[in-house]
Amino acid sequence: MEIRFEATGAPKAKPEWNNLGFGHYYTDHMFLLDYTEGRGWHDARLVPYAPLALDPAAMVLHYGMEVFEGMKAYFAPDGRVLLFRPQENARRLNCSADRICLPLLPEEIFIAAVSALVRVDRDWIPRLPGTSLYIRPYIIADEPHLGVRPPRRCKFIVICSPVGAYYPEGLNPVRIYVEDEYVRSVVGGTGHTKCGGNYAASLIAQKKAEQLGFTQVLWLDGVEHSYIEEVGTMNIMLRLGEEIVTPALDGSILPGITRSSALELLRSWGYKVSERKISVDELFQAAKAGALGEAFGTGTAAVVSPIGTFSIYGELLTVADGGIGPVAQKLFDALTGLQWGKLPDPFGWTYEVKIQAALNPEESRPALILS
Repeated sequence: MEIRFEATGAPKAKPEWNNLGFGHYYTDHMFLLDYTEGRGWHDARLVPYAPLALDPAAMVLHYGMEVFEGMKAYFAPDGRVLLFRPQENARRLNCSADRICLPLLPEEIFIAAVSALVRVDRDWIPRLPGTSLYIRPYIIADEPHLGVRPPRRCKFIVICSPVGAYYPEGLNPVRIYVEDEYVRSVVGGTGHTKCGGNYAASLIAQKKAEQLGFTQVLWLDGVEHSYIEEVGTMNIMLRLGEEIVTPALDGSILPGITRSSALELLRSWGYKVSERKISVDELFQAAKAGALGEAFGTGTAAVVSPIGTFSIYGELLTVADGGIGPVAQKLFDALTGLQWGKLPDPFGWTYEVKIQAALNPEESRPALILS
C-alpha cells in the first residue's frame, strides 16, 4: 500500500519520559484513510497531527458510529521496534466494525497503516522501563446525515501517544469495587466490541467507585447481576487453589488480546485453566475463606494488574496477603519480556516494524511503502 506523506513543519517538543502518565501527549503525525461506498478504502496518507474537520451532522457525533483498538509499540534492547500481535487487533477491529455496521478494513492495510505511523514517529517511542508508544486505531462515520442507517462514508484514523503506567499504582495491587447497581452490557449487545458507547456508559459506576476510594469497577452480568464479567479496562482472572479461572466469553465480554495471550502462556506452563461462569457469591466466599490465592486483570494498557482488595456486598475483602501473587508476577514478566523483545518468542507474537522510505515519482513528497 502506498501512503502519501506530508511531514510536519513544526515538530513538537518531546515530553519528560519519566513523567508521561497515560494519554497526555501525542506524536507529530497521524494516519488517515477514507472510505466511500462503491469505491472502498482510498487515499492513504500520513499528515501532521491536527484537529479533524467534521461536518456538524457527521453520523459519529449523533449515533456513536465508531469503533477503536488499543495496542503498543516497543523498543527492543537491540533497537528493533516491535508490535505485539497486531493481526489480532486488526481482527478485533473488524469484529467491532461488523457489529456497528461500519466497513471492514483489510488486515494488511491495518498493519501497514500502524507500521507506517510508528516508523515515521519512532523518535516518540520512549525507552525507559515500563514505557511504550500507545497506538489508537479507530474508524468513524464522518458522513453528514441525520438518519439512522449504516454510513456510506467513513474514516480510518491512527494516532499515537507515548505512555507510562496506566494505573498510578503501577504493578502494585489495585482496589476494585464490585458494581451491583449499573450494568455494562448484555449478551446480544455490544459488550464484545470496542466502541465508545460501552465506555461512556461505564463512567457513572467508575465515578462512584473513585468517590469510594477504589481504582476500578468489576462488572456483573446484565441479566441476573450474579456473575462477574470484567473490570472496566481489563479482563479478570482468579487463582482458586491450583486452578486459574476467568469468565467465559459469551458475547458480553471483550475478547482481550492480552487475556488470550495470558491463557496460552498459563496453559503452556502446565496450569489448569478454566473459562466458565463465576458467580459473585463464589468470589465472595473464596475471598472470605482465604481460598482466593490471587486476582489480577489483563489488558493492553496495564498488561497485568494485581488486585489486592475487593468491595463486595459492602464488605472490604483482601486477596491473600494483599500483595502481588506469583502467577501475576510471572505473567507480567513473561508478557513484558516478549513485548519488549527481551525474551525468546516461541509463539510468533511479536511483529517487527519494517518500513522503508521511497520517492513517489508523481510528487516531490516521499511515499512510504510497506517492505
